[in-house]
Amino acid sequence: MRRRVVMAIGLALLLSVAPWVAADQGDDDEAQAVLLVAHPDVTTQSLTRDTTRALFAMRQRTWPNGQAARIFVLPNRHPVHARFVKQRLSVYPHQLQLAWDRAVFSGTGQAPERVSTQAEMLERIADTPGALGYLEREKLDDRVQVITME
Repeated sequence: MRRRVVMAIGLALLLSVAPWVAADQGDDDEAQAVLLVAHPDVTTQSLTRDTTRALFAMRQRTWPNGQAARIFVLPNRHPVHARFVKQRLSVYPHQLQLAWDRAVFSGTGQAPERVSTQAEMLERIADTPGALGYLEREKLDDRVQVITME
């Protein structure tokens, strides 16, 4: 039990103080930008990095206005997932996976829903109220909205 608590505290510290983790904090070229996208019914227009990180780490399960959030992610080895996690959340994919695994195995939470392609991500976000995910700019269409990061 004590070991679990120590590991959970260590992970929380990693996720909360990890801005130094990603080498490149700025945006890639516009063509390479990976953007936060949400279902059109989401009223939140922007999120802080901390709130975004909490949503994707599954520590926060609702939007700031209280609406239930449904999180979608690509596989850990997908290059778009890696870019999003490093650039926007400032953590590595394996750190995020560790947070999900810990929540699932301890019975205190769940992992986000995985999709295999950006096309599937677009479809699921467009069809799921409260959905949040990410896409490269060129994969966007008018069925989803972009959420800015403060």
